[in-house]
Amino acid sequence: MGLKQENLKMVGKLGVITLGMFAFGYALVPLYKAICEATGINVLALTERTVPGAQPKVLNTQVDRSRTITVEFDVNARGPWHFKPAVRTLQVHPGELTTVLYEFQNIQNRTMAAQAIPSYAPTQAASHFNKLECFCFTQYTLAPGEKKEWPVAFVIDPKLPKDVTTITLSYTFFEVGGKVPAAPQGMVGRAPAPVVVTALGAV
Repeated sequence: MGLKQENLKMVGKLGVITLGMFAFGYALVPLYKAICEATGINVLALTERTVPGAQPKVLNTQVDRSRTITVEFDVNARGPWHFKPAVRTLQVHPGELTTVLYEFQNIQNRTMAAQAIPSYAPTQAASHFNKLECFCFTQYTLAPGEKKEWPVAFVIDPKLPKDVTTITLSYTFFEVGGKVPAAPQGMVGRAPAPVVVTALGAV
C-alpha cells in the first residue's frame, strides 16, 4: 500500500471521527435534558419546579411607577402588651420591595409566648400581596418587659387589579394558649392568603 493510499485512509478516519463528534455534540443537549429529567439531578431545573411546602418564588418584576398603592397597617391585639406598626400607612409602587417594622413589648410581669396571623382587605388583594419576610404564624417567647422589632418585607404584584388602590394588612396578635381574638371588622370571612414566613432567629 502506497503512501498516498495511507494518507487517504487516515483522512477518511479523521473525517468519520469529526462527523461523529459533531453528531454527539448536537445530540448532547437533548440527551442531557432527558437524563436530568429522569434522574432529577439537574439543580437548575429543580429550582424552577414547584415543590410542595417550599416558599413561593418571588419573580424579579419591574417597578410600575405609573401606579401608587396605599398600604395601611393595622393590628388587632387585645391583652397586656403593646403591638403596633412603626408607620400606619405607606405609598408604594407595584413591584417595589418595601419593608415595615412592627413593634412589640411584653408589659406583663411574666414570660409569654405569642404569635400573629395576617388578614387582608380587599379580598382580591390577598393573592397579590407577596411577603418575602414575615413574623406571622411563628411563635415567639418574650421575657417580662422585653421589646422586639419584627420586619415585614413585601412586594405588591403589578398584576393587582387596576381598581384596587388601597390595601389593608392587619395582624391579629394573641397569646399562645389563650383565646384568639376575633378578626378585625371588615376582615371577617376573608381567609388570609398564603404567606412567606422567614424565621428571624431565636427571640
